[in-house]
Formats: sequence, structure tokens, C-alpha cells
Amino acid sequence: MAGRSQEALYSGLDLELSWSERELPQAVRTKHVHGLHPYLGKFVPQLVEVFLDRYFGAGDTVYDPFVGSGTTLVEANARGIRGVGCDISAFNCLLARVKTTRYALASLELSLRVAAETARRSDDDLLAVATPWLREWYAPQALQELLRYRAAIVELDDPAWDLARVILSRAARSARLTRHFDLDFPLEPVTAPYLCHKHKRTCRPVAEAAKFLRRYTDDTVRRVREFAALRTQAKVEVLHDDARVVELPWRAAGIITSPPYPGLIDYHEQHRYAYELLGLRDRRGAEIGAAATGTRRAEVTRYVEAMTEAFANARRRLPPDAPVVIVVNDSRDLYPAILDGAGLRLDRRLTRHVNRRTGRRAGEFYEQVLVCHVARR
Repeated sequence: MAGRSQEALYSGLDLELSWSERELPQAVRTKHVHGLHPYLGKFVPQLVEVFLDRYFGAGDTVYDPFVGSGTTLVEANARGIRGVGCDISAFNCLLARVKTTRYALASLELSLRVAAETARRSDDDLLAVATPWLREWYAPQALQELLRYRAAIVELDDPAWDLARVILSRAARSARLTRHFDLDFPLEPVTAPYLCHKHKRTCRPVAEAAKFLRRYTDDTVRRVREFAALRTQAKVEVLHDDARVVELPWRAAGIITSPPYPGLIDYHEQHRYAYELLGLRDRRGAEIGAAATGTRRAEVTRYVEAMTEAFANARRRLPPDAPVVIVVNDSRDLYPAILDGAGLRLDRRLTRHVNRRTGRRAGEFYEQVLVCHVARR
């Protein structure tokens, strides 16, 4: 497909759901709090906007059983729609909460800047408290700076503390001993100079973290202020739980979600640095479709069973004919069985072209949007 024009690629696709880079540049895809922290596998907020506008209105409640980085909840709140999300990953829940929290902006900014300055001035030697994984993946100076920042933010009140933890995680992601072009899937620490595909020159592994902490503090304050101008009073609830058994606090009018797919991403391992630094509860054993489990027939069968349970559990909190929008790369055609088992009726299968990939993953990519409704029984 490499030689085909953009027009040819979009032939037969839902054009309202497919955007070119010129139409939807990165700065727009990562507007305000959507860019607070890199997250592999999230869907663009503009896609969520389309389906919120099609199927939901102010005062409704939308549910996302695989909330990820919180895209559905952020866009719902901006429209006055209540949002409830669930995720097995503690880091995902932290990120979604941070994005949707209402802040006292002046005191928040002061708290974050004081914490950063306190960390900068510290000369405490904290390397002894670092885990073996941290000592392996960070240069001593970088790790020392991350640990000093972690110590400095302990005294912050909620919700500033949670936001500071996201800043720490984002800085930790950038400060690892890895190649600049390989932040998504680094396999081992890099300690020697290397030929950098991103910068087209020889680069050295990162040796410090302080510059990232400063940069991301400024960026975070700016993004939170931008979303504050759009944020409504609509309530948001984020549940650290298993979508197969979670009990929702409210009845929902429908679902918009992008679930994991078998054998693609390990969502806990993706943010290992956050779990190591923040001491988050690790529930990777309950991930559905984790890459580590592979795609053998038995694992795919388990995936279908787990997804059926998750959507069946969600259906219990939805009215008849409620819309359920699922964005997924269903290349194995697993979802007809999942939807049937969960009591959902597939009305339309839309195809959208994704012409942007993170990292160095090139090539054409398509995903489906399954527009379903709760079946009447």
C-alpha cells in the first residue's frame, strides 16, 4: 500500500473518522491534558468526540470499562457528560484521575514549583532505597534526581501529590538508559553511545533527570490550565478494578471504549518505571490479552471469554438499546462471538485509517469501530 495516494487509502472508509496528518497534527491530538503523559495504544480524542456527539448529551453518563489514559472521561466532562471508568492498571487509573480532577490552579502551581525547587536543592543520597530495576535502568545522577523529587513531593496535599507523581513518571520515562528513538519498547539498558535514528547522529544515553522534571512541570501547569477553561461540573469516577466484576456507582447511558487486544501490549510493563518509583499495586496477572501471554489458541480463547464477561457485566448497568462503541483492531474477527455472548447487537462495523504510529512502527494500519446496542431479551 506504500505507493497509494491518501485519497485511494481512504476509499471506502468512514471519512469522518479518518484524518490526515495535515488535518489532525500531533499538537491537536494531544491537546491540553491529553498530553500529560505518553501512553501507548490510546485513541485520539477527536474520535471520542464524534461518538459522544452522536450518542450522548449533557447529563448522560458514559462508561469506559478499559479507561486507559482517560480519553473518554476527559472529552465527556468537557461536554457536561458524567464519566465512569474502570481499569486493572493502577497507573492508568492515576493518570485518568489526574486528567479529570478539578484543581485550585494558583496553589497547585505554587506547590509543584516549590517541590521541584526543593528537589533541586537537595543533596540527600537516596540511591540505597532504589530498587534493583531502577539502578539498572538509570544513570546514578538521573536516579538520584528522580528519588529526590519523589521525596520532595511526599508532603504535598491531594490532588497536587497525584499530579506531581505523573510528572515524576513522565520524567522517569524520558530519563531511562535507552535510545531516543526507542522509548516505547526498550528491551535492555543502553550505556554506550549509539547511532540515533531520531537525531541522525551519534547520541549518548541520558544521564540526568532534572531537566525533564523542570520541563514537564511547566508543561503540566500549562495543560491543566488549558483544560480548566473547558472543564464542567460533570462528575467523574475512576475505579481501579477488574471490568469483569466491577460494580458501577451509577447507571450509564452507554459505552465508549478501546479495549486491549490479544498479544499486543503489556499495560503494566509499559509503565514499569512508574510502578517502581511510585509503589503502585501491580495487577498484571489480571490483564486481559497481555502481550506476555502470547496469541496461542488457548490464550485467544481466554481473551474471548474474559471480554465476554467484561461486556456482559457492563450491560447489566445499561438500559435496553443503549449504544456501545468499541474501537478495536479486530483482525482475528473475535468480536462477533464476544458481542453475542455479552448480549450486545452489532449494528455497524466502521473502518478507519490510522496513518500515525508512535515510535518507529511504520506501515499502514486500520482499525474497526464496532457500533453496537444492548440487545433486548
